[in-house]
Amino acid sequence: MTLDPYNAFLHRADASGDWRVGVKDVIDVAGMPTTAASRILDRVPERDAECVARLRAAGATIVGKLNTHEFAFGALTNSPHFGPARNPWDPSRTTGGSSGGSGAAVAAGLVELALGTDTAGSIRIPAALCGVTGHRPTVGLVPTGGVVPVAWTLDAVGPLARSAEQCRRALEVMSGQPLAAGDAELRIGLVTRLFELADPAVAAACEQALRLLPGRQEPVELPLHEEIATITQLVMLPEAAAVHLGWLRTRLADYGADVRARLLAGLLLPSTAYLTGRRARSWARALWERELGRFDLLVAPAMPIVAPRLDAIPADYRLLIMPYNSPAALLGLPVTVVPCGLVEGLPVGLALTGRHGEDGRTLAAAQAFQRLTDWHDRRPVDGASGDVLYATDTAE
Repeated sequence: MTLDPYNAFLHRADASGDWRVGVKDVIDVAGMPTTAASRILDRVPERDAECVARLRAAGATIVGKLNTHEFAFGALTNSPHFGPARNPWDPSRTTGGSSGGSGAAVAAGLVELALGTDTAGSIRIPAALCGVTGHRPTVGLVPTGGVVPVAWTLDAVGPLARSAEQCRRALEVMSGQPLAAGDAELRIGLVTRLFELADPAVAAACEQALRLLPGRQEPVELPLHEEIATITQLVMLPEAAAVHLGWLRTRLADYGADVRARLLAGLLLPSTAYLTGRRARSWARALWERELGRFDLLVAPAMPIVAPRLDAIPADYRLLIMPYNSPAALLGLPVTVVPCGLVEGLPVGLALTGRHGEDGRTLAAAQAFQRLTDWHDRRPVDGASGDVLYATDTAE
């Protein structure tokens, strides 16, 4: 089997070892190019990013770099410079992004573990659309040294793998600390608005999965859920523009059109917009912490749709997915996404959001769900040949 049909890997390294890890190409690996799927960045770092170094010390083998949206600043992984990552469940469809190469590589069985980054959904989106497990950590839990930033107050590095157990093991290594599971009996808030906004078939698959989640469940309406997407943009766009300021002055034409437009939007926003966004984030955090005090977990569909075709991305794609990804991004909360069903042969994901610092609780709930289901063990099948698209079974 070749890697080309999925366009997950940008660069290849030695594939020996028992725990094979692919790394999103915004995370430094010593001796391998970091390009961020761009025309601008092309450097070969001498040192691993801290998260990579910790995995190596635990015995992992880095097998390659993985495709991403240009500079990890988008939700599709369709860099004009390196081409799109393709979904192993249907190569005509997107993986989502920006950690799309990471989602594709795990789904296709090319690696046991992939590293992604998540600023505004970039681990959670590919995990849901590619039918794998992904975890966006609490901001600050995993060091971001050696990672190309998108927006420094929002960025997080996290794992994508077949199971929540694998994600937990990787996260404990990268964070350097054990993750407490918390109480067995959970108080679960069902985010009703996100079920209502989702495609009915996606919502139905997630509702079916709720029956197997341990704990007491009740509906919850969360404050500022629609407004949080706007607040997130007020913080993210100026921070991203600040990261790229030098290149925007000297290499503007070398950016892809969509990333260039968003960076210029951040550059042209008045300084008061960023200050307003930071103040509004503090206000939103206070309101959400009050609601989160009533629950251990919030549960909702991870994405409102299944993976769209690469040649038919909805015009409102970003607007559709913002309510599902912006709150945890803005507030730095941990989220575990687990596969929970199929709609027309394509994966559906369920998102478990925890309180700040309680990554162990979301992962423990995900593990409990996966002990009762086999969605995380399902493999994509090539409709033309009937072949299962994976190299080896994942060892737990």
